[in-house]
Amino acid sequence: MHTQVPLDGIGRLVAGHHGNPAELLGPHRVEYQGRKAIAVRAFMPGTDQVWLVDNPDAAPRPMRRLHPAGFYEVICPVENDADFHNLPTNYRLKVARKSGEITTMPDPYAVEPMLQELDRYLLGEGRHYELYKRLGAHVRIIDGVSGVNFAVWAPNAKVVQVVGDFNQWDGGHHVMKVHPNLGIWELFIPDVKVGDIYKFRILQQNGNWNDKSDPLGFAAELPPRTASVVTQLELHQWQDDAWMGQRRETNQLEQPFNIYEVHLGSWQQGGDNPHGWLNYRDLAHRLVAYCKQMNFTHVELMPVSEHPYTGSWGYQTVGYFAATSRYGTPEDFMYFVDHCHQNGIGVILDWVPAHYPKDGHGLAYFDGSALYEHADPDKANIPIGERTSSTTDATKSATS
Repeated sequence: MHTQVPLDGIGRLVAGHHGNPAELLGPHRVEYQGRKAIAVRAFMPGTDQVWLVDNPDAAPRPMRRLHPAGFYEVICPVENDADFHNLPTNYRLKVARKSGEITTMPDPYAVEPMLQELDRYLLGEGRHYELYKRLGAHVRIIDGVSGVNFAVWAPNAKVVQVVGDFNQWDGGHHVMKVHPNLGIWELFIPDVKVGDIYKFRILQQNGNWNDKSDPLGFAAELPPRTASVVTQLELHQWQDDAWMGQRRETNQLEQPFNIYEVHLGSWQQGGDNPHGWLNYRDLAHRLVAYCKQMNFTHVELMPVSEHPYTGSWGYQTVGYFAATSRYGTPEDFMYFVDHCHQNGIGVILDWVPAHYPKDGHGLAYFDGSALYEHADPDKANIPIGERTSSTTDATKSATS
């Protein structure tokens, strides 16, 4: 019992080359034996059986395997036009894996996207000023099942997949859906959790695949490892209300400034790791004490955004939204900023938009094109000596 699913589409999906798997997967309106029906399809490699659970009071519906790689379909008759036009989204997939594990989860291709109409409108205009709340990796709970919503901008990619330990780095398990005309790819993956590592696997127009870390990822592995890390930013309890309040009420241009510029990795050492780096928390206490002793009003951090080469001192960025893991976690960095603020010390961050390292996992030629850098190599490659940095007082949004 199945509909006429395009065989070439299944073939491209199984091979991991389908540019928009949502055209095949999830719920779809069909006609079956002259009647209106809903076809639910799923691609579950490494499974023995998949069932559709759409009614808690009825037995699960077994889905028919249409391809040995794990492409399934089940046809659900509908009683009226309303059921036909309103595609179901609250069903579950019960999955029996070859390992013997049985799990029940939402269908990633039926989940409501995190990017809503207003988000898409603002993104299209280039005016989405809280982009980090939508792109990247965000923990979501869908119908009681926790997972992670992934989204990335790659307008010139042919295919984008999410790969990580959770799918044995096999991108065919999680091919992302594309938002037409935006070039943004999105997918909710159940059971992915905080601490899991991931990358985006991108098929470029020239046919090459490349694994990229997340441009809006909030954390990364300790170099030389290069994967992004799923994390949450809501754990730290900020205690700097007094600082934030006086900053809003004070004309900063009329106040004295005495800035201490510092590179966290070499200012002081003595940490218990092989490099001797101190944790953000230890640095917070040592730096605040020194700044107060020397009457500094601000500490300016040489770049702490994630970078692959330690010798660059942070001036070759691969992730502007991730504080480098060399000195701790995002929560450790929040503690650093919070402790400075509580002691009347402002925090300034060097921000370097001029040097994209050519490391394969970085921002350079992200989707096979000059997406983040200038298309002219002479303008894109600015020598390190010609440092271009701007500064901004660190706030909660900057630390996130």
